[in-house]
Amino acid sequence: MNFDLSEEQQMFVAAVERFAAPIDVPARRRLRASPGGYDRARWQELAGLGLIALAAGEAAGGLGGAPIDLALVAEALGKANAPDPLIELGFLPALLLERGGEAEVLARVIGGETIATFAWTERAQRYSLTPRATRAEARGDDFALTGEKTMVMGAGLADLFIVTAECAGETACFLVERDAPGLELRPYRLADGSIAGELRLTRTPARARLALDAAALGEVAADVRLYAAAEMVGLGQRLLEDTLAYVKQREQFGVAIGSFQALQHRLVDCYARAEQVRSMLYRAALTDRADATAWQRAAAGAKAYISENVDAIAREAVQMHGGMGITDELAIGHAMKRVLLLARLFGDADSVLAEYAQAA
Repeated sequence: MNFDLSEEQQMFVAAVERFAAPIDVPARRRLRASPGGYDRARWQELAGLGLIALAAGEAAGGLGGAPIDLALVAEALGKANAPDPLIELGFLPALLLERGGEAEVLARVIGGETIATFAWTERAQRYSLTPRATRAEARGDDFALTGEKTMVMGAGLADLFIVTAECAGETACFLVERDAPGLELRPYRLADGSIAGELRLTRTPARARLALDAAALGEVAADVRLYAAAEMVGLGQRLLEDTLAYVKQREQFGVAIGSFQALQHRLVDCYARAEQVRSMLYRAALTDRADATAWQRAAAGAKAYISENVDAIAREAVQMHGGMGITDELAIGHAMKRVLLLARLFGDADSVLAEYAQAA
């Protein structure tokens, strides 16, 4: 098979590399210190590159990117160790809004004018997409939501929440404005420095109900798992490259520690892991989507394998850098924390591996 990138794929990867290149560790820390944990002007610039539009089909006003296209962009973001929440605030809401039939809102999300996020996690529910503590009550043609959501990624920045709720015994999704009456938000920081939040809804009016059911949500979750795995592949490559550069410079007993055979063996193991996870990513991304079951199984298996191996690379990188490796002073500290977050998006390694085994 030919794994060379097409001209369009090369163009998007190059655009991501140019966009993310100016962000070093001090710039990243300043960005995280801004309100919402991110800069809205930078988000509009990212949208202007067409990166969010990749996730939507051409009929919906997007660029109609294939899974491999989105995976390559996510991988490039990871390799640049970029702080941009493209997966959770770009790809994910775009997929939900397109499949939910909200073309008008989707257009604003693609253009960067509106920032939307998905509110689905609940206490004691682990990674289940089925809402238990949030319910929707019909009021004529409208709905009112009551319940709580936890770990809503990008909540400090979002203008719009896509909220899951139980409605007449079914899983449904609703659009809720940030300033809707009865909505309370408690923001807090996640491991990677971004700002998430907990939502409390008290008879909060929903702006619209999306045409999404539990099966459609499962398909979107599979997509996002793959893109999270892709970003982890890029992060793993960045961690390996930074560590290789460090061991060539750091001296002990008068020689570079990279000359120690024990470290060389461990770095070779990391290199093998980095190559294997990239192969696993491309294998999953090129799976035929016509078979929904096979696609979801491939995405779950890839995420389980990639998160486990990139986590191992991250821990080796920190070990070789010493205690400073986990601080915010070094890029690898930021990369490792992002890996920890992505590895648990829509399921940690154990939960998605269980799904993979069940579907096999």
